[in-house]
Amino acid sequence: MRLLITGASGLFGSKFAEIAATKKYEVYAGYLRDRPSCGVPIQFDVSDKNQVDMAFKKISPDVVVHAAALTDVDKCELNKKLAWKINVEATKNIVEAAKRSYSFLVCISSDYVFNGKTGFYRETDRPDPINYYGFTKLSAEGLVKNLREYCIVRASVIYGSTPAAGKINFVLWLFNKLKRNEQLNVVTDQWNSPTLNTNMAEMTMEIIERKLAGTFHLSGATRINRYDFAKLVAQTFKLDSDLIRPITSAKCSWFANRPRDSSLDTAKAQEVLENSKPLPINQALERMKQELTPFM
Repeated sequence: MRLLITGASGLFGSKFAEIAATKKYEVYAGYLRDRPSCGVPIQFDVSDKNQVDMAFKKISPDVVVHAAALTDVDKCELNKKLAWKINVEATKNIVEAAKRSYSFLVCISSDYVFNGKTGFYRETDRPDPINYYGFTKLSAEGLVKNLREYCIVRASVIYGSTPAAGKINFVLWLFNKLKRNEQLNVVTDQWNSPTLNTNMAEMTMEIIERKLAGTFHLSGATRINRYDFAKLVAQTFKLDSDLIRPITSAKCSWFANRPRDSSLDTAKAQEVLENSKPLPINQALERMKQELTPFM
C-alpha cells in the first residue's frame, strides 16, 4: 500500500510516518521545509495545485493522511489570507487530487471547530468556531466531505516526546522549564483533551487499516484544564509543581479567542476501535515518559 503523508515533519505527521514505516507500507513523507526523518521524503507545497498534482501523479497513493496545516491560532487571526491558503485552499488541492487517484483520505482537524460553551463534544455536535483557525479547519472539513471515501480525525492539544518541525509542544516546553527550575504561568480556565501523538497515530493507523469512514474524535480520553494538566506533567516526571503558577485567560496576551472548553467525547472511538483506544491522561503521560527516558 502506498501511503502519502502531508506535514510529515510535524508533531503528528512525524510520529505517524514512524509508525507507518514499521508496518512496512510504502511511506511517502511530504514536507515543505523541514525534511522528515521517516519515509521517502517528497518536497511539495500543498497550497500549490500544480505541485500537489505532480506529487500525486508520481506516487499514486492508495491512502493520504493530510496533516499539513497552519496551527498557530494567533497567526491565523492576524494573517487570515495565509491561514485560508494553507488550511483551506491546500485541502481543496489535496481533496481534488485524492478524488482523481481514488485515494482514501484521512484529514486531521481540531477541537477548535467548536465554540467551547459546553465541552465534551461528540462527533455529531454542531461546530461553531470562535476564531479564524477553527473556521479554516471547519471549512476544510466541508471540502473533505465531498469525497466518497474519507475520514476526518479531530484531536486536541497534541503533544509528544520530541520537537517537530523546529517547534516545541506544550508538554516539552513545560518539561524544559521545570527542569531548569523556572517559574511559569498556566491558565486554569481552559479545558481540553490532551492528545499524545503516539496514541493518536496508532488510532489513525487502525482507521486506515480498517478503512473506517466518517468523523472520529481521536484525542486523549481525559477532559482536563491546562493548569491541572501541567501539574500532572510535573508529578509524572517528578519535577517541582510549585513552579507552576495559576492564572486566568484574561491575563494572557492572546490575539485570538480560545474556546473555554473544547474537550472531546471519545466514546465513538472507544467503542469502534479494537486495537488502539484513546488513553486516559495518566497512561498517556507514563507512555511519554517511557519514550523520553533514553534522552533524560
